[in-house]
Amino acid sequence: MQSYNNFYIDGKWVTPEGRDTREIVNPATEEAFATVSMGTAEDVDMAAKAARAAFPAWSRSSREERLAVLEKIIGGMKARSADLASAISREMGAPMSLASTAHVGSGMAHFASAMAILKDYRFEEARGTTHVVKEPAGVCGFITPWNWPLNQIACKVAPAIAAGCTMVLKPSEEAPVSACLLTEIIAEAGLPAGVYNLVNGDGPGVGAAISAHPEFDLVSFTGSTRAGREVARAAADSIKRVTQELGGKSANIILDDVADFARAVKGGCISCFNNSGQSCNAPTRMLVPRSRMAEAIEVARSVAAKTTAGDPNDETTRIGPVVNENQFNRIQGLIQRGIDEGAELVAGGPGRPDGLNRGFYVKPTVFANVSNDMTIAREEIFGPVLAIIPYDDDEDAVSIANDTDYGLSGYVSGEPVHAQEIAKRLRTGMVHINGAGPDFNAPFGGYKKSGNGREWGLEGFEEFLEIKSILGYDAA
Repeated sequence: MQSYNNFYIDGKWVTPEGRDTREIVNPATEEAFATVSMGTAEDVDMAAKAARAAFPAWSRSSREERLAVLEKIIGGMKARSADLASAISREMGAPMSLASTAHVGSGMAHFASAMAILKDYRFEEARGTTHVVKEPAGVCGFITPWNWPLNQIACKVAPAIAAGCTMVLKPSEEAPVSACLLTEIIAEAGLPAGVYNLVNGDGPGVGAAISAHPEFDLVSFTGSTRAGREVARAAADSIKRVTQELGGKSANIILDDVADFARAVKGGCISCFNNSGQSCNAPTRMLVPRSRMAEAIEVARSVAAKTTAGDPNDETTRIGPVVNENQFNRIQGLIQRGIDEGAELVAGGPGRPDGLNRGFYVKPTVFANVSNDMTIAREEIFGPVLAIIPYDDDEDAVSIANDTDYGLSGYVSGEPVHAQEIAKRLRTGMVHINGAGPDFNAPFGGYKKSGNGREWGLEGFEEFLEIKSILGYDAA
């Protein structure tokens, strides 16, 4: 059993104020493999004060100093990529093939993106006689989730370091081990004491303390819409800036003029099942022309049958378990709800896949002829569950796609100009056309109850800046 029972505060590994610990359970085996300490408001206070004390000097650090730190972090991540991938796989169940490529790769990509932006970014500019200066936003509190643990930490920490901010990180209590390993890497990168701090814990004990603490100028939260509301409420009294990346129920519109209908449906299914469906931007609502529902069903059934759920260390595994027993039970309940409400079960269904009696594995599940008012079309399931919804024409497809509380992502496959037109009509922060993959230089974030603010790329970098106007600066 590995122990990660100290916190990283003010440049040192320190003993927490509290003595409670939590076992970290491998969802594939249902056995604990590590322990972490559970922080308290006192730990948060200590870390926040360290970050505040470090801010004046780090906010005035040079571009070259920040670039050097980011470069060392990337080097450390490359050197320990196998350790990071193993930790991610064990703490949240990702197959090793996915953990070592997409999970670790995305984390490094965010640090590389922050470096690239920082190299050429203009922090000052003249507008007539006024000088406009973009300065570090201040002390930042980060609350991150378990589903893409390294990615979500990196897309906050990397631009914050590059912008000259100081910070306190609370990773998910479900998946904190990769965060501890990243902290070990950051500790060797040459950051001054107090710039980066780590406090493990849960939402009520640490997340709420970060949200409400007056020393924080900004809180960046990624997680459920329900928890996002609590973060915003706690932050309101101190009028701190709050950015949030929350839930999603993304529509994937397959247009009738798509060049290869079967390929588009297959790609949508694979994307929905990826990471065991535990992605906020997963295309979980597939919209197909009513006349082609039968075709879509056959393709989706075939993809589900070939999506192997099993041991994350097995090279043939396509999806691992979901993160924990509570999530497993919630998904099972929603699958049963889909059956009870009359959706056509095409593949999967309740229970574990055949031959898997241990681990929180969910059958890749497909429902067809789903109505958009059914629970499985309204709620974010966060598991490998796809709802195929028929539509009559473009107006109907756009109306169904936008008829949701969420607005994180969208997907459109079809003749390029037609797909572009439909994409512009979707009320979402992102739209992928014809299978386009992620772009780490593009802003990531959503409309409506999917949150506010943006991460990734230039816009994500600028979330960590304040704007100052100095009038008369260049007056003769």
